[in-house]
Amino acid sequence: MLTKRIIPCLDIKDGRTVKGTNFIQLRDAGDPVELAVRYCEEGADEIVFLDITATTEKRKTLAKLVKDIATHINIPFTVGGGINTIEDVSVLLENGADKISINTSAVKNPVLIDQLAKNFGSQCVVVAVDAKIINGQWKVVTHGGRNATTLSATAWAKEITERGAGEILLTSMENDGTKAGFAIDITGEIANLVSVPVIASGGAGTMQHFTEVFQMANADAALAASIFHFKEIAIPDLKNYLADNKISIRL
Repeated sequence: MLTKRIIPCLDIKDGRTVKGTNFIQLRDAGDPVELAVRYCEEGADEIVFLDITATTEKRKTLAKLVKDIATHINIPFTVGGGINTIEDVSVLLENGADKISINTSAVKNPVLIDQLAKNFGSQCVVVAVDAKIINGQWKVVTHGGRNATTLSATAWAKEITERGAGEILLTSMENDGTKAGFAIDITGEIANLVSVPVIASGGAGTMQHFTEVFQMANADAALAASIFHFKEIAIPDLKNYLADNKISIRL
């Protein structure tokens, strides 16, 4: 059985780590390099860096900041935000990213997934899916949750894996920042539908929430931000709790 992964997320705006609720009402959460170092020391399995306004501001991800973080950590590092071309990915990998995450650009141009998988290997390509309930159905939203689409979240998850995505980062917009728990239903549906790892994101508030998403939704990894940034839950404590609950985890 593969070990489950705990992944802190650094949402970056103007060079700082921020965190909001349902992608809005952002507040400062600290220096991204300092946080990354702390998470590496605390035993995080990976770190995800999302430049959350790169797409809406129509600019590239912050390569220098990516390099600053990468030189200070020794765990897998995924970077997303404003990635639209093969060249964008090359720059980020050269600056220390291990994997890249695409979201809006994949919805606008699905062939990009095929191109990146072919050029860099599926293991390097994470496709982020932001899902929201619209008219009773889980649909894909883009531009940091601002724009709705008619795409079914499950159909899109299937398509992106067929195109070569090596991993799915699934964020429930309904749950994001609420600390009311992960979206077990859609996470479980997608995790059981696709053959690649699914990272659950959005809603972590307690250690029990992690147990639920691993046991009930079959997620391969769980991502969280504010509970780690503001020291509401310490990663070593969380991992010990999960191990006590018979969840395979790297201690």
